[in-house]
Amino acid sequence: MSMWFTAVVGLAILVYVYIRTFFPYFYVDLTSTLRTLKLSFKLVKYRRCKPFYSIVDCFLDAVRRHPTKIFIHFEGRSYSYEEMDRQSNKAARALQAEARLKEGDTVALFLPNEPAYVWTWLGLTKLGCPAALLNFNIRSKSLLHCFSCCGAKVLVVSPELLDAMEEVLPTLREQGIRVFILSDSCSVEGITPLSDKIAEASDKPMPPELRANTRYRSTALYIYTSGTTGLPKAAVVTHERVWAASFVQALCGTTSEDIFYINLPLYHSAGFLIGMVGGIERGLTLVLRRKFSASQFWDDCRKYNVTVMQYIGETLRYLCNSPKKENEKNHKVRIAIGNGVRSDVWTEFLNRFGDIKVRELYAATEGNIGFINYTSKIGAVGRVNLLNKFFLPYTLIKFDIEKEEPVRNSEGLCIEAKTGETGLLVGKITRWSPFVGYAGNKQQTEKKRLYDVMEKGDLYFNTGDLLMFDHENFVYFQDRVGDTFRWKGENVATSEVADILTMANCILEANVYGVKVEGHEGRIGMAAITLREGETFDSADVYKQVVSYLPAYARPRFLRIQPSLEVTGTFKMKKVKLVEEGFSPALIKDPLYFLDPDQKTYVPLTEEIYSAIASGKIKL
Repeated sequence: MSMWFTAVVGLAILVYVYIRTFFPYFYVDLTSTLRTLKLSFKLVKYRRCKPFYSIVDCFLDAVRRHPTKIFIHFEGRSYSYEEMDRQSNKAARALQAEARLKEGDTVALFLPNEPAYVWTWLGLTKLGCPAALLNFNIRSKSLLHCFSCCGAKVLVVSPELLDAMEEVLPTLREQGIRVFILSDSCSVEGITPLSDKIAEASDKPMPPELRANTRYRSTALYIYTSGTTGLPKAAVVTHERVWAASFVQALCGTTSEDIFYINLPLYHSAGFLIGMVGGIERGLTLVLRRKFSASQFWDDCRKYNVTVMQYIGETLRYLCNSPKKENEKNHKVRIAIGNGVRSDVWTEFLNRFGDIKVRELYAATEGNIGFINYTSKIGAVGRVNLLNKFFLPYTLIKFDIEKEEPVRNSEGLCIEAKTGETGLLVGKITRWSPFVGYAGNKQQTEKKRLYDVMEKGDLYFNTGDLLMFDHENFVYFQDRVGDTFRWKGENVATSEVADILTMANCILEANVYGVKVEGHEGRIGMAAITLREGETFDSADVYKQVVSYLPAYARPRFLRIQPSLEVTGTFKMKKVKLVEEGFSPALIKDPLYFLDPDQKTYVPLTEEIYSAIASGKIKL
């Protein structure tokens, strides 16, 4: 018997060694597959529940399970699950009474990261009201656009954003929009204080009948994403999509015992859906910060015993660029979830801060396909998984960068990219992987649809991203295509920036694009411009336009004055050559200018300034 036992054990060891040697990712693939199956069954179950089981029902279940457990730590104050529940009831009743809200009414939130953001949203969800999450960096024309396209008639604003609201208040009042401020008082006519009403309201549970008509395909949120329109687009996020995004934490291995650190803005799908809503799904504790701080990051992690952190590529770079300290590995962080980190920064991050499982992912707010690198393979954004492809069918197709369109064969169908070849990622639109589109923008919704891809009559979602699958089935992000680039973790729409530039009296045309800067993730804004006849470059006026109407991340830091702008045969502005040439004054003979925030103007881009940027002496 012992001989047979020894033989079986020996065989098992040999099989284990064989698998680890020749199939090194077998076990992590298996673990990921089992997690995906479990969560897929859970999503199907929630779909079929009558009444529909939404994320707010999940939150209420968590309140019943552990009412005194801390839900959110924020600036020295702790809020339990029960406390957040009661506060959200008060917010719901106050808004119901003051704004006369009913199920289906959309409310826009113009708020910074703070607990009030969370309990206001919970209150709205209890009323069956979708929330539009406005980017608190946007102003003027963009702010009005974002508000109007979601169809909201009510807006809730923070006192610290009052100046931005006053700028657009006359237009909002003309449209009959009611504006409420989270303050006890407000001297601005047309803005109603709400905090005093919330304080006076009852905290008794809200009747579930108020959201009786909510279904899994009902709109839960509007989250804004930039694109080729020039202005942000309101991606429609259904309750089904909310659930799917909330499962990212579970796929990355978090549990109810974890403490999750959110330092990304809640108006982003990463901070809101993956971070905050994912925390509700897990039933864990969140640490919420107003904004990212490299100097305070690890102190916060130690103070709150953080075990899971969120990042974008820029934030990891900031951490790696911070001064070294002796206790850098003295923390409990075990998982980092995010996207956009360069391989060199990823490596340095692990070397400096310890054995943290980096879960790099790829996804888009409105998209129907995503990847997670559950193996920690440095540089990859995900892994080709048969189960993932079964539920969310996708393919990489050949793409002509010059023409900015897919390559098609003689039959008019797209051509699949080979392994190791860069291609455009497209996701098949099916009942299980829908593309809902953008609110109030049928034209842009249609632009993201791609027909006749693999066979006549099929329909795919065009991600606008170039990726590559390698021979080990890892997925690598290569670049963005079209009129959008990414800087400081934000999407920048080139046509919006061009519109602002041409508001300056001296500028006739502007071709905006993103250029790479050594040591930085993404691309920084640059524009090739032509001047109006008889005009000279007015640096002060151009600076005034971009600072007044564009958030800091969207302002073009470099300008290139050309006699004319090169266009294609269909009059599209050519960008590829401009992007390749960059902003080096040694290589470019056209006049170059640099946005200098200290001098508050555009200054000539000299070799000295270029060298200072390249060496990191000038911070971008």
